[in-house]
Amino acid sequence: MANDWNQNIIAEFRANAGKVGGPFEGKDLLLLTTTGAKSGLPRTNPAAYIRDGDRLVIIASKAGAPDNPDWYHNLRANPKVTLEIGTETIEATATPITGGPERDRLYAAMVEVMPGFAEYETKTDRVIPVVALEPSA
Repeated sequence: MANDWNQNIIAEFRANAGKVGGPFEGKDLLLLTTTGAKSGLPRTNPAAYIRDGDRLVIIASKAGAPDNPDWYHNLRANPKVTLEIGTETIEATATPITGGPERDRLYAAMVEVMPGFAEYETKTDRVIPVVALEPSA
């Protein structure tokens, strides 16, 4: 079950100052906490990220599923999010980038560091959204 898998990664992340093993070993991983669109409750999910200037960038791939991940719907309803990177917690604003050259450039940059994201695009007919996370001042 995906939720159990995520919970194990979250626990490992928090126990090891942001470091995890398995498929994410040596990769940049953050914990994204959104506010549930329906429940209003905090929802935390691990996500691989890259840096683009002052922004962090994550991908709403859901491993190539036909629909977007729940966290993506949550941040569209409430773009104020909390990020955990290593031992640091920061507030940020999430901005979806759903198409165009910027989305394609950022998606390609993620594929460079995590090639599995290229496969996700072949598994779905949707354009997988890219999300820019801008830390609050």
